[in-house]
Amino acid sequence: MYEGIVQDLIDELGRLPGIGPKSAQRIAFHLLDADVEQVRRLADVLVTVKDTVRFCEICGNVSAEERCRICTDPRRSDEMICVVEESKDIVAIERLREFRGRYHVLGGAIDPIGGVGPNDLRIRELMARLGSGETREVILALDPNIEGEATAAYLSRLLAPMELTVTRLASGLPVGGDLDYADEMTLSRAFAGRRSV
Repeated sequence: MYEGIVQDLIDELGRLPGIGPKSAQRIAFHLLDADVEQVRRLADVLVTVKDTVRFCEICGNVSAEERCRICTDPRRSDEMICVVEESKDIVAIERLREFRGRYHVLGGAIDPIGGVGPNDLRIRELMARLGSGETREVILALDPNIEGEATAAYLSRLLAPMELTVTRLASGLPVGGDLDYADEMTLSRAFAGRRSV
């Protein structure tokens, strides 16, 4: 629609996850209207992030060092490992300030349609960590969707022979939600996870 480099910018922004054509266009025109120094700062930060940020050699979380702050924290317990799909999931759990164990980032979920199999995830690394014998419980904190369910089922079967407690985060109806808006899977989970009052 636009000429040359402006359309290239819109196209590149549109490749980002969650950015559709209209959002890409809005961001592109915001950048065009912005001060040159603001755009340079953004460009510098993007390049610096790519040059300096890496993944923790133990858990796979994003880190500026070889090991992330959670893996180097001596107050954390090795008895529990919470398995998540992405680093952003760690941030969500850490906001609760309740979990004092360690994490393991898989780097996604099993998705045969998307071409992601178990060998594409950090499952071997998880099994190596569990080989030390320090861990007593593995918490599967995976998204409650088809891919997350498939990954949880795969990991549950893989971990079954080990002397570990394998748990899954509870799921069901959100606080303030209406029954008539809940899908069948959510309602089914809510019934299965019901508890005494």
